[in-house]
Amino acid sequence: MDAPVRLSVMGAGLIGKRHIEHILARPEAVLSSIVDPAPAARELEAALKVDWFPSFQDLLSGNRPEGVVVATPNQMHVANGMDCIAARIPALIEKPLADDVLAAHALVEAAEGAGVPLLTGHHRRHNPMIQRAKAEIDSGRLGEIVSVHGMFWLIKPDEYFDVAWRRQKGAGPVFLNLIHDVDLLRYLCGDIVAVQAAQSNRVRGNAVEETAVILLHFASGALGTVNVSDTIQSPWSWEFTAGENPAYSHTQEACYQIGGTRASLAIPQLDLWHHPSQASWWAPIERERLRYEKEDPLGLQIANFCGVIRGTAEPVVSGREGLKTLRVIDAVKRAAETGDFVSV
Repeated sequence: MDAPVRLSVMGAGLIGKRHIEHILARPEAVLSSIVDPAPAARELEAALKVDWFPSFQDLLSGNRPEGVVVATPNQMHVANGMDCIAARIPALIEKPLADDVLAAHALVEAAEGAGVPLLTGHHRRHNPMIQRAKAEIDSGRLGEIVSVHGMFWLIKPDEYFDVAWRRQKGAGPVFLNLIHDVDLLRYLCGDIVAVQAAQSNRVRGNAVEETAVILLHFASGALGTVNVSDTIQSPWSWEFTAGENPAYSHTQEACYQIGGTRASLAIPQLDLWHHPSQASWWAPIERERLRYEKEDPLGLQIANFCGVIRGTAEPVVSGREGLKTLRVIDAVKRAAETGDFVSV
């Protein structure tokens, strides 16, 4: 059996700490160091008894890892990723891959040109429930996918907006939250080639949008709608339905519906609905709940990263895939601001 892959985590904030927890829990990985100049990071490395470095350059002159998890602020992702590529160290970069499409494109091109593995941290794809849903869709059981629908409705409290940047353009649910949902719908149903959108900020009146309604055009010809708002008291969001993060209530509602000519699928319950005797609205319809083994997707993401580094696995979410999702979000933002039909 191969020795555990030595991983460093760059950025010891909230998501960085979650990555650290899962690295410590996985047999395939070992935490070799933390890279973060903040005093809190020094305290964390002391508690964990691992190496600490204030910068990536200091890391290179010390205990060089086999892979780096980049969990720094969004605006630092490209620079940090480029550092990893220059050092020929594989990187798993938290989503979004970048805060700018052109910069993300440059990052992906650099990694592919250098032959350095670059992964994007869209961890929800690793969820066994999503893997089962994709297998069912790919098998043809739903028939031809005709239409999909996604919902992200929840309410962020007033104090969330005490932080100034959260009231400004670019900090709303389209960029911060919708990117997860778009990535999953792309993964399950194929590439999105064009979008239309409308947005509103009439409840809070901040510069940033709080509600958006989006029409997705898939390369397959399927159509999709996504309804997004962070000012509605509601149970219909991935956060509340998937049970993935204990910080949120867990409801028994669905957040996505995928409709095909032979069956439809509700996610996350994995309720498959179809007419067993005749494809007709006059015929009885039945529900089948698909089964899967639950496992934390953040841990599975670390396992996949280790497999990629060892050469035994392909990325579940490559840098190129992260770029494609970011392009869709960029198109949605442009469509919402202009009212135009925008190609991706």
